[in-house]
Amino acid sequence: MARYPTIKDWPEEDRPREKLLDKGAEALTEAELLAIILRTGNASTRESALDHARLLLKVFRDLRGIDGASTRDLRAIKGIGPAKIAQIKAGLEFGRRLREKKWDAGQPLRTSEEVFRHFQKLEKEKRELFYVVLLTNKNRKIREVKISEGSLTASLVHPREVYNPVIRESAAAVIFVHNHPSGDPAPSPEDREITRRLKEVGEVMGVRVLDHIVIGRERYFSFSDHGML
Repeated sequence: MARYPTIKDWPEEDRPREKLLDKGAEALTEAELLAIILRTGNASTRESALDHARLLLKVFRDLRGIDGASTRDLRAIKGIGPAKIAQIKAGLEFGRRLREKKWDAGQPLRTSEEVFRHFQKLEKEKRELFYVVLLTNKNRKIREVKISEGSLTASLVHPREVYNPVIRESAAAVIFVHNHPSGDPAPSPEDREITRRLKEVGEVMGVRVLDHIVIGRERYFSFSDHGML
């Protein structure tokens, strides 16, 4: 019986690993990159790693869909077992951590994008989370405090709950951050109203409200950048 050809039988310039080393990662398709992470196919079904990669992208639509898939969903794909699932999840998490920028205590605020990069992990959350970032009078980070979980309402994000940690830490300025699970960072009427109320309370207390940043899928909205504070 003739042997079923594998990736090793392909011309060198067409093999994902060789192609990456020769032309750079940017020259590869998503399927080819995913095939490198998977490493092997399935000899019993005569499928290559690239076959599995293409099937995953077809079933889950794109890398974002694969990233959000549960272990059970991934295991339902023939040939994708625990080892391959771990490789996929580790590879995607590595890329996410590389993209995110950590904003440590003591570091100054420079741009809204830096805040977004630090909080970009919120784009995967299924519920809305609201944070207040406490800053010194020189706009250096003191710490961040989670205020609420759930759809933003006046009852969930009450000025008393927001400003309690501000008082305890003697913060001079604040930044508000929350996510939109839908992926669209455009501010809702509730977002605008809550921002207005919190800014008014901050003015009474002598605390500067520098920004309110809404985290979406790979993008964000800054109230400050749009002249809304």
